[in-house]
Amino acid sequence: MDAVGHFLAQWERERPEIDVSPMATIGRLSRMASVVQTKLDAVFAEHDLQSWEFDVLASLRRSGEPYSLTAGELDRAMMITSGTTTHRITRLEARGFVERARDEEDRRVVHVRLTPRGRRVCDAAQDAHMANEKAILELMAPEDVERLRSGLEALAEALGDAPPAPPRR
Repeated sequence: MDAVGHFLAQWERERPEIDVSPMATIGRLSRMASVVQTKLDAVFAEHDLQSWEFDVLASLRRSGEPYSLTAGELDRAMMITSGTTTHRITRLEARGFVERARDEEDRRVVHVRLTPRGRRVCDAAQDAHMANEKAILELMAPEDVERLRSGLEALAEALGDAPPAPPRR
């Protein structure tokens, strides 16, 4: 029995009048997010990164050449506030992973660009990250992985999850 199964049994004993069956899915989803994040963080630490640092670098890297997004585009890509983005950019800039540049047409707009060093760090971490995710999923049968992927995709669609607006070029 996993931890959530144990919690369900406790609730069924203590509150038999309520239906706790949603916890079987939502509780496990939440708990596994935390367990998986711990495993992901360990690999990022091997590359001297925190997960949020990798998130910023990866957002810039996957945006394609010239590996640049505005601060606002980073906010939307990572679903964080502008204040948090500013803090993160400052920390990554100090490490030499990104640089800021004002927009030539609108000086209020700040572009954040991945530096060559940032790209090297991101690429190395990405390789290890993908190997780690693969190893995590290989603990399950392929058909179970596919059912999980399909179910999570259906949940994301039902909840209205959508990609961020494409960057302006």
